Formats: sequence, structure tokens, C-alpha cells
Amino acid sequence: MNGRSIAIAGCGPCGLASALLLARAGNRVLVFERFAEPTPIGSGLMIQPTGLAVLRKLGLAEQIVGEGARIERLHGMAGKRVVLSVGYEALKAKPAMFGIGIHRASLFAALHDALQAEGIDLRTNHAITGSSMTGGRRCLHFADGQISEPFDLIVDALGTRSTLAPGDSGELPFGALWASLEWPEDLGLPTDTLSQHYRRSSVMAGVLPLGRGGKTRNRLAFFWSLKGSDHARWRDAGLEQWKAQVRDLWPECEPVLDRISDPAQFVFARYAHRTLERPAEEAMIHIGDAWHSASPQLGQGANMALLDAWALSVAMARNSDIATALRDAVDLRRGHVEIYQSLTWLFTPVYQSDSRILPFVRDRLVGPLSRLWPTNRIQAAMVAGLVANPLPGLGLADA
Repeated sequence: MNGRSIAIAGCGPCGLASALLLARAGNRVLVFERFAEPTPIGSGLMIQPTGLAVLRKLGLAEQIVGEGARIERLHGMAGKRVVLSVGYEALKAKPAMFGIGIHRASLFAALHDALQAEGIDLRTNHAITGSSMTGGRRCLHFADGQISEPFDLIVDALGTRSTLAPGDSGELPFGALWASLEWPEDLGLPTDTLSQHYRRSSVMAGVLPLGRGGKTRNRLAFFWSLKGSDHARWRDAGLEQWKAQVRDLWPECEPVLDRISDPAQFVFARYAHRTLERPAEEAMIHIGDAWHSASPQLGQGANMALLDAWALSVAMARNSDIATALRDAVDLRRGHVEIYQSLTWLFTPVYQSDSRILPFVRDRLVGPLSRLWPTNRIQAAMVAGLVANPLPGLGLADA
């Protein structure tokens, strides 16, 4: 049954993908965004085979692959020890699987341009504060005191700190500084690898290739792990003190440091971990980070959100009753979500914490095992988002 009225709360990739899929199914879709001009927030991300399968259904995969950087491997060092070595070739998949490193702006632009091309209504300057039921339908409440028309369904894609989701955001102690920079010609790192260096689990730096993204030169995302409580202290200490720390950890990054001259080049991302027990309410569903937020250690955030959007569109298409459709959408995703929330909860302190024991075990046990079968294949499946084999149940196995 089509023709239902649906409000999408949030204009990030999760909200935009949901809007496109639901509008293409014949529903009347409105997207609400708090900013006057929708813009992506953040730096780089990884599109995994799971997210790419949804982008193929949206007709955007070719564009994203062309603008991003094809990532074949994740490589991590602690001093002179290799502590992470994950290659997609371990999956032995045909056709070959890979990740895509891309700037959030490129993913956002592809989805936003498609939204505009299809004439889907986007209402900006609408900061959402809550919702309420009226006559079996749900309204949105806005910061200026206005209340929307009632909708058959509201899709909460507002992210980790959603004003529509109950409970605390689950903020974690650690986050990261991110900067998007041109790739220096004298940087001796592979352009098909997410490269990282660690000191224990409290210090981490990484370089993610981003491709060109419409620019004339290849770009990269440089990130530096940092506690939220230390952010102001980092800013006040000045760049030179921080650059000395980076040089000490990873001297090969000197060409990257030469391109950093202002703390304003960085965005500080605060990470959170929480999972809603009930992602579906009456005439409302929470998807993406609004349902299941996690640190980016396994690089699944955008990919899980795209899978949620696809699952919702599948469930809405095959169920005439909205309550039944929402239960179906949650059932399609719950197992995969629970597994990855558990895996991320397990691995986050291995790479971002004050622990001394966990990185000791990581460096001397996990690192060497990661280069051996079957550990290499298991880790590649984790990184690719393929643990629990989520694609066939969503009709995406051939996408």
C-alpha cells in the first residue's frame, strides 16, 4: 500500500537514503532539517560492501566509487609491530570486495542531489524538539513552538543525540580529531590502505585515503584519537606541541603535518555507544545512529544506517499496516545490529582506552593472528560488515 505521508527527521545520509527509497515507492515524503543550509558534518568515512549494495539500489554506487578511494587493506602498527593487517582479498569473493574511503561531503552531495532531482520536499530551519500523537498519527514539535501536520510515520534519522529518542546518548570518553587535506606528493603511504599507528590504546593516529571527490587532487583524512575532556587542553596547548607528539609516534606523517597550520582545520568528533531496546514506537521508527550508535572502530556507522533505510523501505512495501511494517523492519535488522553493537563494544577499548593490558594482548596475540587463516578471513568479514550475512535477507545479495 503506497501513498502514506512520511516525515524524515534529519538530512544526513540515513535520512536522505530513507527519503529517496520511500518516495520512490510512492509515499509522500517530507524531510526536516534544523540547519538553514543542509551540510555534512565531519571528515572521512568508509563505505563497506554492505553500504555499497544499498547505494547500487539507489543508483549512486558508480558515482561514489568514482569519487572515493578504493581501500583494499587496513594496516596498523604499534612501534615496529604489525598489530592489524586486514585485507578484503581474504574474503575470496567474486566479484572482489573492497571498501571506499570518501569524504562525508561527497556522500552527502550524491544523496542530496538525487533528492533535489526527484523533487522531494526538504524543509530547513526546523529544529526538532519532540513529537506527539494525534488521532493515530504523529506530529513533530519544533524549537520555535510550531507543530507539524500529522504524519502516518515519522522516521527518526537525527543521529546519536536525537531529540526524538529516549534515554542518554551513551557518550564515550574518547573521540577523535579529523582533518581533510590534500594528499602530499611526498607522503610514502599506500593510497589503497587505511593506515594507523598506536601507542598502547590511548594514542592513535590514522590516514584514510578519500579519493578526489570532485577535486583536482587526491585527498586524505588524518585523525588523532583524543579524550573529550582533553579537547580544550589540546586546543590551548597549540599545534606545535601536538605535532611533536605525532612526529614521535609516526615520523612518516611529516608531509601531512606540513599541511596543518590552524586548529580550525580539525573537526572534533565525540563518540557514543548505545542501542535502543525499542527502536519502533507508535507511528515512529528510530534508524541509524538514533537506534544504534557506536564508535567507528569497525567503520560501520554509515553502512548500518543505509541498511536500516533499505530494510524500512522493504518492510513498508510489503506490509499495508504501519505498525506491522515497523516490526518487520526492526526484525530484518535486529540480529545484525546486535552483533555489531557487541563487536564494537568489545573492540573499542582495545584501540581507544587507558588500558595497558588490552593493547599488550592486542600487540602480541591479535596482530600476529590477523595474518593467518582463518583469523584474517573473520576480521575481513567484520570490517566488510558481513558477519551474520545480512545481505541475502534484505534482497541485496546480488546488488
